[in-house]
Amino acid sequence: MSIDTERFIASLPERIDAIVTRAARTQPQRIALREDARELSYGELDRAVDALAARLASAGVRAGDRVMLIGENSVALVVALFAVSRLEAWALLTNARLTAIEIDGIKAHARPRLSFFTVDASADAERHAQRACARVEALDTVPIGAFALGAVDAGAAQEAHGLPADRQCAALIYTTGTTGAPKGVMLSHRNLLFVAAMSSTLRRVSPEDRVYAVLPVSHVFGLASVCLGSLYAGATLRLAPRFDVQHTGQVLRDEHITIFQGVPAMHAKLIDFFSTRGGLNAPALRFVYSGGSPLDMPLKSAAERFYGLPLHNGYGMTESSPTVSNTMLDAPARDASVGPPIPGVETRIVPLEEQADGTVDDVGELWVRGPNVMLGYYRDPAQTAATVTLDGWLRTGDLARIEQGNLYIVGRGKELIIRSGFNVYPAEVEQVLNGHPAVLHSAVIGRSVEGNEEVLAFVELRPGAQCAEHELADWTSARLAPYKRPATITILDALPAAASGKILKHRLGTTSPRSGP
Repeated sequence: MSIDTERFIASLPERIDAIVTRAARTQPQRIALREDARELSYGELDRAVDALAARLASAGVRAGDRVMLIGENSVALVVALFAVSRLEAWALLTNARLTAIEIDGIKAHARPRLSFFTVDASADAERHAQRACARVEALDTVPIGAFALGAVDAGAAQEAHGLPADRQCAALIYTTGTTGAPKGVMLSHRNLLFVAAMSSTLRRVSPEDRVYAVLPVSHVFGLASVCLGSLYAGATLRLAPRFDVQHTGQVLRDEHITIFQGVPAMHAKLIDFFSTRGGLNAPALRFVYSGGSPLDMPLKSAAERFYGLPLHNGYGMTESSPTVSNTMLDAPARDASVGPPIPGVETRIVPLEEQADGTVDDVGELWVRGPNVMLGYYRDPAQTAATVTLDGWLRTGDLARIEQGNLYIVGRGKELIIRSGFNVYPAEVEQVLNGHPAVLHSAVIGRSVEGNEEVLAFVELRPGAQCAEHELADWTSARLAPYKRPATITILDALPAAASGKILKHRLGTTSPRSGP
């Protein structure tokens, strides 16, 4: 597909909430959002955004403020996202499944003006709201479900606003990073709109499409590609707060879903469940996509037999809003390629080192440049400078090669583990384990399983300390979101280490557990 990217970018609106305004004018009666409890037309969605924006403003939200949205996929969460945009504030998107400790850490760094909880759609959000003594309320004009507003932080700093779309932050999404400390990725309106519009264009999404949205809107894949991309095209977004294999199959069948995007683990679970029950009955399905985690060939082949459709694939990261590349609708990959870079995005492979004969390997670190590259990390100019070059290249830290214009991801730097589509950084899990009084130090690695990765932890106790694996499991469960928790915790007499003291992680998994009781 030939796209004039300069003209394409120039046609984008200034803010993400303009998507709703435009559709409300052209197709006010068409269904925009649907969940188990309710649905809103585009006209109703626009009125709900206005009403909630007015309520947030009356609570003290100003342009340039951060508003922390704590929830799971729901009508209320999407309305809140656009309402924050309409006030020219920043949406601090936070998955309600995070623990109280994790949410408090993000909140302490971002200093939001106000917190918004989707209490009607998420039991976890309701618990966080109760802990914050947030007030539960609802809109009188358009029913979006109950929500709660926390106390206003009168001392929250007001960031710059009224900037051009390519410099104005729309969403702040925290990733933990390799250090274990939270990093807030600032994504502009232009970042998100570019990926949303390009994704929907390349997939030929239309108002006739019905898109199943189970990928969390609080994460960039679910936000930009699924949520904003679908609504940019005027399609119907069918929201689900969590993945349930039986419910997903029922919705795909009964609501004539045409587009389903998921992480590999979701596809694997659907195959396992429905293959023994006569197969998946989803006659309207026309496009199936896998992202968020590496897709192995056995799962890709099994999924294509299961759906009777190509399983499209792509690559991205939070810092690139997220899409860098994806396989083309009319040219699905036959192998593990993640497709060519999307129009408007440049890539380059930076060699790791020269060979003995002076040549360089075709595998190197992937660098990316384009309108999808983040503004930077919030309140962290040093880390921003280390990640984005002065001329705009994003250092992804991932190892890749390019063959015949297609991108192949061959390894990930920084020891990143991707669990069910969510990034898990070993340093973050190690930091929690090391906080236990009995733990001397720990090491965390990933292990591939079909369509997914598991988190494995290895621990060395302090001399004389007594602690059981189940006690450490309870400790991590109270401090880490479910997808970050180790599948196994193994206590060793000593972690394998070099003379320098560096832990030799490649030897973990072949080391015997500790001796004695």
